[in-house]
This record gives sequence, C-alpha cells and structure tokens, in this order.
Amino acid sequence: MSSESWPPPLKEWVARCLGQMTDANRAEAQAELRESIANAFAEKTLWTTDWAGVQLKSLMPKAPPVLNTLKRKMNDTPPMSKKAKKAAAQKRNDANLDFGDQAALNRRAERFQREHDIERQKSMRGQASLQANNQNAHLFNRISRSDSPSAFGTNPDDPEADPNVLDWDKYTIVGTNQELFKDYLRLTSEPKPETIRPYSVLQQTLVELKKRWKDKVSYNWICNQFKSLRQDLTVQRIKNEFTVQVYEIHARMALESVGAGSFIRLTADLLLQSDMVEYNQCQATLKNLYDLGIPGKHEEFTAYRILMLLHGRNKSELNLYVGTLTPRQKRDPAVQHALRVQRAISMGNYHALFEMYFNAPNMGAYIMDYFIDRERTRALMTMTKAYRTITVCFIQNELGFESVSDTLKFLGTHGSAFFVNPNALDRDRTVDCKSAAPQLAQVYEEKYRKVGIKGAI
Repeated sequence: MSSESWPPPLKEWVARCLGQMTDANRAEAQAELRESIANAFAEKTLWTTDWAGVQLKSLMPKAPPVLNTLKRKMNDTPPMSKKAKKAAAQKRNDANLDFGDQAALNRRAERFQREHDIERQKSMRGQASLQANNQNAHLFNRISRSDSPSAFGTNPDDPEADPNVLDWDKYTIVGTNQELFKDYLRLTSEPKPETIRPYSVLQQTLVELKKRWKDKVSYNWICNQFKSLRQDLTVQRIKNEFTVQVYEIHARMALESVGAGSFIRLTADLLLQSDMVEYNQCQATLKNLYDLGIPGKHEEFTAYRILMLLHGRNKSELNLYVGTLTPRQKRDPAVQHALRVQRAISMGNYHALFEMYFNAPNMGAYIMDYFIDRERTRALMTMTKAYRTITVCFIQNELGFESVSDTLKFLGTHGSAFFVNPNALDRDRTVDCKSAAPQLAQVYEEKYRKVGIKGAI
C-alpha cells in the first residue's frame, strides 16, 4: 500500500503524530500508528475515518506521579495496613447505613455469636450427652425447650429458624397414659402428656397387638391401634430400633391384608387402596429411619421398594435407586429376587417372571399381586401374536394361574374369551388368538396404561 494513495487528512494526521513522538515513546507509538492504518485499510475506512479526531494512546499525556514527601514527613501517622484500610472503609460504609440496616447487622452478629456459643457448649457437653444416651437409649434427639417464649418465632439455639414454622421441639413431651390400647385421633392442638403413652407402655402395646393379630382380629382395629402407636412415638420424638420394628410390623400387616384381599379377588378396590396408603407411609418413614443408621430389616424392605417401583413403572427412579444399592444389599436373596423380576419384566421374559412370582421371598408376592395381571396381559398379547390358537391349560401354566377357572375368569374380564371350541370342557378349550389380540390391546390401554398408587410418598 503506497502512501501516495492515502487521503490528505491521513497524511496530515501521520505527520502530526510523528512530530509528537519522543525517544521514550517512539517505538510504542510507531507500532500503534501502523496498526491503526492497517486496521483502517483492512476495513476500507481510510477515506471515511475522521483522522483529525483519532488519538494514539501512546501519545496521550500521562500525569506525573505526585511525591508529597514533605507532608509525609510532617505527619507522624504511619501508613495504614490493608486490614486497617478495609476496616476504615467498612466503618465509612456503616456510617451511611440507615437504622434498619444497622439493626440487621446487629442481629447477624448476635446470630454468629450464638452459633459460636452453641458449638462450644456441644463440645463441652459431648461426654455428658454420651452418658445420657446410654442411660436413655429409647429416646432420640430429644431437646428441652422450656425457655422458648412461644411455639412460633426465632429459636435462640437455631440461627436458621423460620419464625413462620411451628417449633415442634417445644411440644416434645413424655407421656403418662398407662392404657395399652388407644384409638387414633389426629392431633389438632398441643399434645398433652396424659393422652400420650410412655415408652415402656408402648413396648407392651406392641406385644399385645402382635398377639391380637395372630388371633385374627379385625384389620381395621389393628390398623387404628398401630397408627395411634406411631403417633405416640412421633410426638415423643422416639427414633430407635423399637420405632423401626413398629413401622416394619405395620407395613407387613398392611401388605398381608392387601394380599389377602387381592388373592380372594372381591373387587374391594377401596379397601386395597387404603391399606396400600398405610404401607407406603410406613415405607417412607422406614427409609428415613434407615438413613439415620438405625438397624432393621433394611434388605427386606429394599426388595419391597424395588417391587413397588416396578408396580409404578417409574423407570428413572428405579434406575437411580438400584444404582445406590450397596454390595451387602445386592447379596441379599430378597433383593436379588427383586432385581431378577426387574430384568424379566424389562426383557419380556414372562416365563421366568411367573416362576419368580410363585417363589417370591418374604412378602414380595403380595406386592407383585398389584402388577401381575398387567404383566399377564402383556404376556398374553405377545402369545396371541405368536400363535394362531392356544389351549387354556397352556395359558394357565405359562401365566401362573392356580386353576383353570381362574384362567377363564381372567380371559373373560380381559375381553379375550374367544374359543375355537366353546362347547368343550373348560380345560380342553382353545383360544382363538386372531380374535382375542385386538381386544387384549384395547383392555390393556384402558386398564393398565396409567398406574394409580395411593399414598405413595
């Protein structure tokens, strides 16, 4: 690029810049000058740029450093450190705060001081608390709040307390009621010690409830008593192995009641759902208790939880939960059975699924009752696509029915009772797969596409 093709304003600007250069800034200024011209040429703005207004940074006047040594000699005050400067700046900022901001800062300072005092008291009480826990192993996390001014408001010992949340620690009490059995009533006010049973009475209550359950007492009554027992434990903040035992027993009783109703097939859907509500509540509480490190039948209820997730078809949560299983849990036979059930369902291996249905450990079959008809329908849909005709006995053996009558009842309720020989004996009948397949698909969409789990938490 020849300088002869430059516009006159650019030539004048270059001449002015060269005249302002000194030995100190010449190299930097020349480099900046060449860069400015090159950029303008690349952007094709040599003729449009107002060169008279362009100023090189390297040619701009710089303020000389002010050395006020005389004042520093006259002033005896030593130079301030970084901490002193920061404190002075904070002091100036605090002076500009209004009264409300200053009050907030004061509250924050008091809160930090309380935290420090609480940590110091905890360390001083460490040994005393350990001895107290050994003497009162049935109590967990019980804290006295006798000096609390109100059920609401900020708690002095909790810097993060929400003033709008009820302070339940204030209502932590020790019951005095000596009755073994007590009806469950939802609390609507402050609990009173005379209506709550102490720990020793609750232990006796559990023993008696187990005896009554063996004597075939009404499930509605036993469920009411267990809910009352759980309530007394919650109000007194008792969380230990006994608490875990109570919830585990109640969960099993709920499953047994649900399973019995499901086996009889009395179409008592409301009863089954209410029982499943109690089971899910117990399962949710047990999860929290196990997370606290309280021992119990953790592996057994881990298997139940896997089966419940299979019932709800919650694949994402199921995968996350299975990924958190420990090696000890994976070695447990009940957990291994639940994982095999999961694998069979995901692979569509209905033959293996119904074999595991009959060999489920503990009370896993009661939970499988909830989704076994859904899987039977899926399996029968697959079979009707693969065969032209299927005998009733074959369906009974493959889908895990206990009798031919149960098989025919299932076919009738699922719209697939299409027989090639309808006048033959029940066990000799043959299903017409071509006629049954579309009806099965429609029934599956209507009955099993959506899953409603009552009481799930």
